[in-house]
Amino acid sequence: MEVVTTIRHEVLTLPAAHLGPDNPLPALRPLDETHRIEDRDKEDLPRDMARQIGHAPLHSLLPVPVRDGYDRRRAPRAVDALVIENDRLRATVLPALGGRVVSLVHRPTGRELLYRNPVFQPANFALNGAWFSGGIEWNIGATGHTTLSCSPVHAARVPAPGGGEMLRLWEWERLRDLPFQVDLWLPDGSDFLYAGVRIRNPHEMPVPTYWWSNIAVPEECRVLAPAEEAWHFGYERRLRRVPVPEYDGVDRTCPPHSTYAADYFYDVPDGRRRWIAALDHEGHGLVQTSTDALRGRKLFVWGRGPGGRSWQRWLTEPGTGGYCEIQAGLARTQLEHVRLEAESEVSWLEAYGPFTTRPEGEWNGVLKEAENRLEAVLPRAGVDSAYAAWRPYADTEPGERLAAGSGWGALEVLRAGWKLPGTPFEESTLGEEQAPWLHLLRAGSLPEPPGTRPPGGTLVARHWRDMLETAPATPLTEYHLGVAQWHAGDRAQAERSWERALRNTSSWWPALRCLAVADQEARHPERAADRYARAFDDLCRAPCDEEGAGTAVTAALGREAIEALLAVGRTADARSVWRRLDPATRARGRFRLTEAALLLAEGRREEARAVFDAGFEVADLREGDEVIGRLWSALTDEPLPERHDFRMRPTP
Repeated sequence: MEVVTTIRHEVLTLPAAHLGPDNPLPALRPLDETHRIEDRDKEDLPRDMARQIGHAPLHSLLPVPVRDGYDRRRAPRAVDALVIENDRLRATVLPALGGRVVSLVHRPTGRELLYRNPVFQPANFALNGAWFSGGIEWNIGATGHTTLSCSPVHAARVPAPGGGEMLRLWEWERLRDLPFQVDLWLPDGSDFLYAGVRIRNPHEMPVPTYWWSNIAVPEECRVLAPAEEAWHFGYERRLRRVPVPEYDGVDRTCPPHSTYAADYFYDVPDGRRRWIAALDHEGHGLVQTSTDALRGRKLFVWGRGPGGRSWQRWLTEPGTGGYCEIQAGLARTQLEHVRLEAESEVSWLEAYGPFTTRPEGEWNGVLKEAENRLEAVLPRAGVDSAYAAWRPYADTEPGERLAAGSGWGALEVLRAGWKLPGTPFEESTLGEEQAPWLHLLRAGSLPEPPGTRPPGGTLVARHWRDMLETAPATPLTEYHLGVAQWHAGDRAQAERSWERALRNTSSWWPALRCLAVADQEARHPERAADRYARAFDDLCRAPCDEEGAGTAVTAALGREAIEALLAVGRTADARSVWRRLDPATRARGRFRLTEAALLLAEGRREEARAVFDAGFEVADLREGDEVIGRLWSALTDEPLPERHDFRMRPTP
């Protein structure tokens, strides 16, 4: 007997690290994204690909804050989940963590179709830091993992095509200022989870757009996709065309065969059905297919090298098996952004479900057999029909609210008066973060924060910058105006605004820190170091009175100050900053690494080596960052210990 599709709340308890506070300092430095290529490589690319790689890549994280307050101390924690289920599939969604589908179980066989991470462990892989592995994640914004990876999204019940209910997820993506939605539903008796996705551009100008659906699957598999060539991207930042399945004498469609982390963007021919599957040695696994708007397909592998193994252990639980990712996106590669015209939208339908076919054999024969099998269990015309049936429901207003996201969408809708059927951003979602900007919108001025709290985040879009320019020129307004001008590329005006912010204020450190970053970017390291030292002194004279924020801002500013002072050889001043950090801050892995660098700069090599020997974990180590290896090499000629080896490319 078929079971009617249901949506219900559930609470998961799993070992989870604490996310901690966001970094309170504005992200002024250029975006450090590993997926970049040299200009010379673009000459050999197809013209449309080269154009889209060069189309408005993101250079700044503003207005989004960096999320680096998490740790690696895991303890049992409750996580709210939403479960959508019929008699064939059960999908578990985490609305507080980007709407991630963390589990997809085929009920008749009891088989988990995804890689389900047994822990929640943030790591520095998202554009703004905190990200976690496993399940199906919805990546919108710009090249890289979305800034919403560990943030809440709105969720509600919505009528589904053909009866029953859908689970609607929606939010406001702040890097590109775009609203989006993901509608999840299980037709009664269906073996496939459908996902209707829509991105809207309400602006009066075109906006660069990015989307990739990332699906984590067990690493011991073979990946099938309808292509004979792929674009290979490694962490040497080179993009080149390679044959599929075999490249350099190795079958790269089997993730364990690779040594280093790499992306393979499959070059699916025009007109061919869009799909990708990951199968175990018996031919069982998961298939993802979509309407043709979702053009790209990709395999990401960690590789069997020491760096890849270290990251697998870091992100999951040792002994539980590794994972790889199969992915689907709007463009052929993740280095590209597509143009979304003014006051328009793009939408498509995806389907995820169990799949069985022959995984081994001659490549074209395997693909033909797989495509015939896919057509039998889920016809291409059926996917197109499901998409057509869903489109009228995309504008349906949500019913019962199941989870709440941020208030940023509500603020933008209030400002512009946009009508966005199906994705209401209601005033009731406005919170403390939006309060000063709501005051600016309605009263034309920014209120001063109470006590000695940090100035908070800055909105940097042109309309907010215009409002800041016409608001009363208080030190706080000048500070925020400088951040917005910096984001717009007007660095001279930004510096003038920050210099004005230093007048008639009792708290100098926010503007001094911004001017220090400006000095670094302009290659004036001595002046930057001096301003950092003054900023830290000022912060310590009037510490923040907001619970938790004081430690976060002292740690963030202290770390930057020490690095700037060490860069110009001012080791005594760097040590002075170090001593004034909270003992709990100094005990964190990132600061243990900083301590080793400080000791080395002071000529205390044995003590610096002892920091390594005692062991530490840099919780926010960035993907592709080789800082640990560089410091180790400065200390010794010995091989880098395995526990510190996170290199994702061959050693130069």
